[in-house]
Amino acid sequence: MRVLIVSGVAVAVVVGATAVRVWEQGGQDERRPVDAIVVLGAAQYDGRPSPVFAARLDHAVDLWRSGIATSFVVTGGKLPGDRTTESAVARQFAMDHGVPGSAIYGEHEAHNTLDSLRAIAAMMRAHGQRSAVFVSDPTHMLRVLRIAKDLGIEAYGSATTTSPVQGDLSKMLSATAHELGALAVYFVTGGAPAIEQPGG
Repeated sequence: MRVLIVSGVAVAVVVGATAVRVWEQGGQDERRPVDAIVVLGAAQYDGRPSPVFAARLDHAVDLWRSGIATSFVVTGGKLPGDRTTESAVARQFAMDHGVPGSAIYGEHEAHNTLDSLRAIAAMMRAHGQRSAVFVSDPTHMLRVLRIAKDLGIEAYGSATTTSPVQGDLSKMLSATAHELGALAVYFVTGGAPAIEQPGG
């Protein structure tokens, strides 16, 4: 019984500490001059970004306008039945908001964070780029940066502050729980969760 109690307390401490790190990282804006701005994909509806995705894209475009990078990197494939990809939607959104097409590149096949970042890391190397500011939702940022750094990218986070997830406590708690599980999968297996939430 004592072993079970001690084990339960240890697990609770680890989970609690990790949740705090998720929230802390999500609250930091580490924007600085880098080679690229990378915006993580999210749901799109027949060519229109979802509210979660639009919040990320708005923030990434604002970072672009501030002049911190010369490349704007988009990510994300498509689900069965979709007519376009997340990355194509992101590219069009960025161009509609003043980012020149010549500055945009990205991957258009991945269905999870890990695969997106693996593809982007290879593309950055091909472009001779090493550093990036990553844009996603606050709860997603700790995992994004950990994976990016493991892939050899000098990675910084600048989370959107306008995501609808942040304005809904139940959604934020659900997103946090998802990230705790996804981090556990990554640390234990080096892989990705079977299902990624729309926020990540």
